[in-house]
Amino acid sequence: MGAQPAPEAPTTGRVVLDARDITRALTRISHEILERNKGAADLVLLGIPRRGVPLAHRIAERITSVEGHDVPVGSLDITMYRDDLRMKPARALLPTQIPAGGIDGKVVVLVDDVLFSGRTIRAALDALNDLGRPTAVRLAVLVDRGHRELPIRADFVGKNLPTSLVERVRVTLEGIDDTDAVTIQGTGSDA
Repeated sequence: MGAQPAPEAPTTGRVVLDARDITRALTRISHEILERNKGAADLVLLGIPRRGVPLAHRIAERITSVEGHDVPVGSLDITMYRDDLRMKPARALLPTQIPAGGIDGKVVVLVDDVLFSGRTIRAALDALNDLGRPTAVRLAVLVDRGHRELPIRADFVGKNLPTSLVERVRVTLEGIDDTDAVTIQGTGSDA
């Protein structure tokens, strides 16, 4: 695989979640997942690259600290399942990594940073369908900004953040970027 993109530059805009807010949101999401699933049995977390993957790992760490055993974490690249491939420039494929136990008969929690139109999640469901048959699929997002184009909703949300269509929600995470933050920028388009 080619070189990884350089961390993105810090963003300007109004900060709506700082590092402590993100930590609290992920802790709450982790507990909600455990409560809904009645523990960590048969649970698999799949992050949607890029920022969904580190979020899935952070949630798994919190679940492990409560339950005392590891929760399998993987990544699910949805690039080839997107419905806008012909309208946007070519994208590099990112790895899909399914944990050793697979997803058949498991409760899969898809993890992403921002839920907007719902099209990324639709693509993730299509990709998941090609990999196996989970018992259930749930969705955890750090931010739900509204403006759905498809009938998709998150089961676990860090922050509901109503926005206008001209605003852009930007998530930065340590490990990819310089800091943990969610900001709203006044203009621009979502990726």
